[in-house]
Formats: sequence, C-alpha cells, structure tokens
Amino acid sequence: MTQIRMNVNGSVESLDVEPWVSLLDALRERLGLTGPKKGCDQGACGACTVLADGLRINACLALAVQYDGSEITTIEGVAHPLQEAFVRHDGFQCGYCTPGQLCSAIGMLAEYEAGMPSAVTPPGAGAYELSESEVRERMSGNLCRCGAYNGILDAIMDVAGEEGTR
Repeated sequence: MTQIRMNVNGSVESLDVEPWVSLLDALRERLGLTGPKKGCDQGACGACTVLADGLRINACLALAVQYDGSEITTIEGVAHPLQEAFVRHDGFQCGYCTPGQLCSAIGMLAEYEAGMPSAVTPPGAGAYELSESEVRERMSGNLCRCGAYNGILDAIMDVAGEEGTR
C-alpha cells in the first residue's frame, strides 16, 4: 500500500492505495465520487474524464499514485457556464457521458485559450477562431452513445462565444 494525498474538488484527501489502482477506481470506490464513469476502461470513450491540475485526463488510464499531490476536479466539483449551456442546447440524452463531456469541454476550452493546437489547427496559426471543426476534433476523445453531439457542440460554441475566444 502507498499513501497518497490529493486535493479532490477542493478537499484534501489521504488514501492508502495499491500501486496498480487507477485514479478512476480511487475516485469511485474509495471516495464515492460517481460522476466519472467506467465506460470502456480502456481510454477510448472519455466517460471517465476528469481534470488533473487543470488538464483533462482519462482517469481509467491513470494510476492514482501518479497524482499524489495533484488537484483533481470531477464533475462533482465543477461550477461552469457549460453546465447550463448543456441544458439549454440539449447536450445530453441519457446523461451517462455528460460528466466526462463537461470535464473534457472545460479542459478543451482552457487548452484552446492557452494556444495549444489540435490536429485541425491551421499551420502557423496565431490567433484563430474556435471553429466547429476545431471543437469536434478536440472533443473526439469523448463518445456519446445517444448521439447528442450537435447539442454538445452548440453548448461549447455558445460558451466559447460568451468567453470571447481569441
């Protein structure tokens, strides 16, 4: 067993975990945070997406011990305009993927604002507008079995416009 300390949703948590325990299992089974979902458990669906020190990660692929001393934010600790935008734009249906979609979208907007390019960012781009193709590419790691992609896109574009993207 290894003792780790993490700031999870604003609360410092100490956990004794085996070195092979995923961050997702530590959050769900040890801390009772059921927002991050275990969809595929292979990093392919994004249902487990959380923010680690402000960056989006697939918690199912991360070992809890890697995040000793980190700040972890799950959907339970999020207060962001995207949440209301998802409701306004019908950005969910069954809701299973919604926590991961929201955490990913928050992280994606921060990446964009920091100037991190995506696979579809124009070469040599300085300041550029967040386009539909940019959002779709940047969110491609999050799957929705219900097909709420258009509502998710609309919600992100709505909030990105309000935040005054580059």
